[in-house]
Amino acid sequence: MLIKGQGVEGDAHSGATVKHRSRVRRDPTQPNLRQVHLIHMELFDELRTQGFDVQPGTMGENITTVEIDLLSLPTGTRLNVGGRAILEITGLRNPCAQLDELMPGLMSAVLDRDAEGELVRKSGVMAIVITGGDALPGDRIMVELPVGAHVPLQPV
Repeated sequence: MLIKGQGVEGDAHSGATVKHRSRVRRDPTQPNLRQVHLIHMELFDELRTQGFDVQPGTMGENITTVEIDLLSLPTGTRLNVGGRAILEITGLRNPCAQLDELMPGLMSAVLDRDAEGELVRKSGVMAIVITGGDALPGDRIMVELPVGAHVPLQPV
């Protein structure tokens, strides 16, 4: 269940303000831009070719997508989940060392460099819940790009 302005019901990151320990230490009143974590299934396929036994849910994501290039979507993109819930993408997930606790080397595997040498974070995107509702396995996800200039995703 996705809850408007909160996130996934019962999830450790659910809430209107930040829940990540380092962010709470800096300012516990910051808005929570990390209510819902989405990862594209294609990342799991890529990681398996590198020897990582990863399945949906392994890296703490709430929703796994198929055939949506999440990383290339602009900030503010809305995702209509099953015709019931609406999420708004706020930025990239910045992977943390906890991934290496799951499987040594996993954090490095979800980081890359582009042609210009810039860091590429591949571990999914973060979103907030605009309209609450159930998110069910097999739900169709419709992508609605924001109006105006497209702002590339940054880590949140």
